[in-house]
Amino acid sequence: MHITNYEMNLVIDVGNTYIKAAVFDQSQLVYKSIVERDYFKEKIQKIKSEYPLIKDAIISSVSDLQQDHIACIKSLFNTMILDHLVKMPFKNLYQTPETLGIDRLALVAAAVDQFPKKNTLIIDAGTCITYDFKNRKEEYLGGAISPGVRLRYGSLHNFTAKLPLLEPKEPENYIGNSTEEAIHSGIIQGILYEIEGVIKEYCNIYPDLTVILTGGDAHFLSKRLKNGIFATSNFLLEGLNGILAFNNSR
Repeated sequence: MHITNYEMNLVIDVGNTYIKAAVFDQSQLVYKSIVERDYFKEKIQKIKSEYPLIKDAIISSVSDLQQDHIACIKSLFNTMILDHLVKMPFKNLYQTPETLGIDRLALVAAAVDQFPKKNTLIIDAGTCITYDFKNRKEEYLGGAISPGVRLRYGSLHNFTAKLPLLEPKEPENYIGNSTEEAIHSGIIQGILYEIEGVIKEYCNIYPDLTVILTGGDAHFLSKRLKNGIFATSNFLLEGLNGILAFNNSR
């Protein structure tokens, strides 16, 4: 089930906050950009002119992408729109695959490609923090979802009368001696304890566990987590490229 047939591909990841466009030459990332929605078509056309060898594209969307944007991509490339019916390089044992976030599918695909036949936990620290596990038999078993860093800051502000809305920041002290420092300590330390606790529980079952930390807040959090975790910012994009390559090799 390994991914072998790589070409020059365009990968588009439509997240809750940003649209990312990436170009892969085989399995090598050669270009990456955050694309503003108002200039999306112009950016895609520019990518096509600068990388004329691109033939195939894949779109992963956890948010709405306008139909004219999709039409633009389809007019320029052979386009795959990722959903739960697309063939994956692993066995999906999730009980409700139609409700599984397609970004999580891409993360598992990347784990299969880069860490074959290893028990692997992928932690994606973005708008939400997702935990996804695939075993050494390349079976995806599921995981967990919890609020991400900014969701927790926003919740404290929106669901209380007086707590301020703060930008994420590493707490200066474990014991917050002001309201702002108490919020920073509570949120960041709470997330770190959560992640470390989840990893510990998985390690109790799978002592040889490989742990991947990715997503927009990965490097912010990885500095305060214990060693032994692979922190990477492009894991989702690499997984999407792998899914496209896997299907093109069939």
